[in-house]
Amino acid sequence: MHDVLFQPLKMGALEAKNRIFMAPLTRGRAAEPMFTPNEMMATYYRQRSGAGMILTEATGISREGLGWPSAPGIWSDEQVEGWKLTTEAVHEEGGLIVMQLWHMGRLVHPYFLDGEPPVSASATKAPGEAHTPIGKQEYGTARELSKDEIKRVVADYRHAAENAKKAGFDGVQLHGANGYLVDQFLRDSSNLRTDEYGGSPENRTRFLREVLEALIEVWGADRVGVRLSPNGETQGVDDSDPAATFGAAAKVCEELGLAFVELREPGPDGTFGATDVPKQSPLIRQIYSGPLILNSDYGADEADADVSSGKCDAVSFGRPYISNPDLEKRIAAGAHLNPNKDVPKSWYFPIPEGYIDYPTLEEEQAETAA
Repeated sequence: MHDVLFQPLKMGALEAKNRIFMAPLTRGRAAEPMFTPNEMMATYYRQRSGAGMILTEATGISREGLGWPSAPGIWSDEQVEGWKLTTEAVHEEGGLIVMQLWHMGRLVHPYFLDGEPPVSASATKAPGEAHTPIGKQEYGTARELSKDEIKRVVADYRHAAENAKKAGFDGVQLHGANGYLVDQFLRDSSNLRTDEYGGSPENRTRFLREVLEALIEVWGADRVGVRLSPNGETQGVDDSDPAATFGAAAKVCEELGLAFVELREPGPDGTFGATDVPKQSPLIRQIYSGPLILNSDYGADEADADVSSGKCDAVSFGRPYISNPDLEKRIAAGAHLNPNKDVPKSWYFPIPEGYIDYPTLEEEQAETAA
């Protein structure tokens, strides 16, 4: 059953043992105040190392770019040492783990920046409220990055990629989705620039290209991927012509020879912007010839169908991996899946409950037998 999902997949220099991937999941367990990964996080990723590839939770490349309580960073030596616990744990279990590199742009609340405004492609403001340690707060208006500052941010990405290598990861994924900084440059509702970083789709992909080139300098293209969300509004970011914009982005990925591209294609009830707009994956599949991973609201049968048909090469599962640390084993056995407890506090609060206390199928069976 679902045999196609258990075939290996080669993505550049990355070799996945199956096609059931673990999607990036922000879980807020890093130690404050330095956003440092810890032993509890290593346990969490070890438990899930049976995934074909683990894409880590979004990880801040700099203090400027990180505005989520207790989310991890990768800019300091302490963070590098903290992440080594996780990479060593996953590798001990024979797993493959890639770090997702994150700059939140205008979605960083000034609380995290000593009251200074966040940065973005243009001076815009996100709708809604940010999560902060002092409760939900209205977003601040971003200031536009100068061209010199763009170079500095690209250098921050390069530094983070170097640190990810020191920490023992197998590769890196650029977070270009969900309305964060790269997405703010890509889409015309948030990129109002009139210089070479704004205007045409090709210009709006320039920042994406420059960051990817920096990551490739560190890792080689065969260990670099990207996540994009080409379908509809997400966290206040949208585009008037997604086919043109994301067709241009796919062309960048093809020209650079990325190891893989992951796309979010949420359904009507998806997080970070539910959508029923036309999906862009068929267009991107025509332009980008490398391994394509699809994500969002998948079950095992749907994943099997889309990999079997050639629509994609693998599927990344998010929330099912929260409550099923051995998701791939459950799919292989045709076993039941544990539902997610509908308690966001347990998803994001820095406690073991709702994080590393979900049983494996084997543990459930042993308990029943007893």
